[in-house]
Amino acid sequence: MGSFKFFFFFFSIIAASGVLFGAESKTYEGDIEALKDLKNALEPSLVNPGSCLSSWDFTFDPCDNLFSDKFTCGFRCDIVVSGFNRVTELSLDSAGYTGLLSSTLNLPYLQTLDISNNYFSGQIPESLSNLTRLSRLGLSMNSFSGEIPTSIGTLFNLQELYLDNNNLEGTIPISFNGLVSLKRLELQHNNLNGYLPDLSSLTNLFYLDISDNAVTGALPAALPVSLVQVSVRNNNLSGTLTSESFKNLMYLQVVDLSSNQMSGSVPFVLFELPSLQQLTLSSNQFSSLEVPSYGYQSGLIAVDLSNNQLQGFLPSFMAFMPKLSSLSLENNVFSGLIPTQFALKTVFPEIGVSPFSRLLLGGNYLLGGVPRPLLGLKPESANVSLGDNCLYRCPLRFFFCQGGEQKSWEECKRFIPGIP
Repeated sequence: MGSFKFFFFFFSIIAASGVLFGAESKTYEGDIEALKDLKNALEPSLVNPGSCLSSWDFTFDPCDNLFSDKFTCGFRCDIVVSGFNRVTELSLDSAGYTGLLSSTLNLPYLQTLDISNNYFSGQIPESLSNLTRLSRLGLSMNSFSGEIPTSIGTLFNLQELYLDNNNLEGTIPISFNGLVSLKRLELQHNNLNGYLPDLSSLTNLFYLDISDNAVTGALPAALPVSLVQVSVRNNNLSGTLTSESFKNLMYLQVVDLSSNQMSGSVPFVLFELPSLQQLTLSSNQFSSLEVPSYGYQSGLIAVDLSNNQLQGFLPSFMAFMPKLSSLSLENNVFSGLIPTQFALKTVFPEIGVSPFSRLLLGGNYLLGGVPRPLLGLKPESANVSLGDNCLYRCPLRFFFCQGGEQKSWEECKRFIPGIP
């Protein structure tokens, strides 16, 4: 009887510790295979010692040994079904991993996939659309090429999508308008082309960056009403802007559409939105400004309209914007006198009004003398640029004063008000 009790006790200890032959792994077998496939798809000689993947030793159970010396980092496990641990997060370190992203990444409970800042290459696998619980997908700063899979647009739980700083080409999938939970979309620094799709259905999107691509066409007539920041600089956008595109964007703080080919008027609503703080439309072909009715309600702090074809007199209404402290109107076709209000706001601002700490008006055709308050401006109190105007002698340069052809100063000055 004593020997039987000893055997039963020994058996119980072994079973409780999970060492009993044939005991179930704590990590679901399919998830283990997916982790193996991920590691095997990389160039093994380039997996640096001390990196997350170098510690993955599959002779041990991954989730049971997570944060040990066998699986130091790179993923997270949660008990989500039938007592098994399932991989819910895969976030690799920036260790210079080189290779392909496994197309058999069968991790159905994955919520976060982030392999940013490495050297993954090849195409983004269509199979990522099987990760239906994914809320964050980060593929930034890699070497992915080819087109963006349209199937990504079926990840309805996706809240953050980072595909920036790769070599992706082709168009932005129209299917993205189905990412109704998306809050942040970053596609900058790729080779994307074609038109911008209508994303107005993404009513949770607050951050949109498509800068440094080759996107063409006009800005969509309707934008997501939830936008806080939109940046589409350094593309090939053309066409005009309308107040209709922006009038309902009550949370908008930053607009950067610089270095495109947009033309026409800058809509008045951009100077009326109380939330908008930064407006950058430089290096386009805008020719006029619409005057707002309620500019004094503007929340703008910085405006850059430099390097356009803006004509007429300087927009004196900007001197009454209470928070505006940085204004660049350089390299346009403005003429007439420098408004005294600009000088007063720079040197003698009213109480509660931000002075111009940066006022750049050079490269225009401004006439007359420098307003007296600016002559008494203390050194280093503000950055004011007035050079290359008609204050003393009109500059000799070519510009687009009318139509689409370059003309000389003598040919163009008759189209500019106030120039004799």
